[in-house]
Amino acid sequence: MGPPNARVWSKRLIDKSAIRDAATLIVLRDASTTPSVLMGQRGALAAFMPGKFVFPGGAVDANDSHVPTTPISDLDAARLQSESAVTPSGLAAAAIRELWEETGQILGSTADWENAPQGWRGFAATGHQPNAAALQFFFRAVTPKGRPRRFDARFFLASAEDLVTNPDDFSHAEDELAHLQWVPLTKARQFDLPFITKVVLAELVHHIKRGGPPASVPFFRNDDETHLVSRLSGKSPL
Repeated sequence: MGPPNARVWSKRLIDKSAIRDAATLIVLRDASTTPSVLMGQRGALAAFMPGKFVFPGGAVDANDSHVPTTPISDLDAARLQSESAVTPSGLAAAAIRELWEETGQILGSTADWENAPQGWRGFAATGHQPNAAALQFFFRAVTPKGRPRRFDARFFLASAEDLVTNPDDFSHAEDELAHLQWVPLTKARQFDLPFITKVVLAELVHHIKRGGPPASVPFFRNDDETHLVSRLSGKSPL
C-alpha cells in the first residue's frame, strides 16, 4: 500500500474514469421536408470532446429524478429501466434541462412550479414543467475505455414543433456550446462530429424513412474490445 497522498491520487483517477449517467436530446426540425437537427460546438479546451459539434446534453444531476414531468411512454420507460439505476423520468428531465441550459429552448408544459430545486429554478421561472411525453428514447451509448471522462448516455428524440420557444432564438443559452444552429442532415457530415454522433445521425436517417417508434433501441456498450452492440426492446404495453 502506498503513502496516503498516493492513495488519494489513485482514488481521484478512479473517480474521473467512472462512468456517469448522462442524457442527450436530439431535436428534429422539418422532418418531412428538409430535416435538420439542433447542434452546437464544444469549446476547444473542453475536457470532453473538445471542438466537436454535438447535440445538447450532459450528466444527470441528483435533482433531475425529483422534478415533476409529464410521463414518458410506457414502452420507452421499460427500455430506459433496463440496466439503469436512474429513473426514466430522471433521465428524461436531465435531457430537457440540458437543452434549456445549453440552447435556451424549452420543451415543457405550462404549469406553476413552486420551490423548484437547484438547477431547475431558471426553467421553473419561465412558467413551465418538463414535458417528457414529447420525448422518444432513441439511442444509448457508453464512452469507450481510455477516455478522460466516460458517460452512459441516453439519447432522446423530440420534434421542434413541441418546443414552446422560438426555435431560432438562442439568446437565453449558457456559453457551453458555441455556434448553435440547425444543421441539415444532408450537410451534417461536413461538421467535425464525434464518431458516435455520426452513428446516431445514420440511425436518425433510417428512422425518418421508416417512421413510427423503432422496434428496439441500439445500445453501444463499449465494455470490451468487440464493441458489442445490443438492442433494448422493452415490453409493448398490453
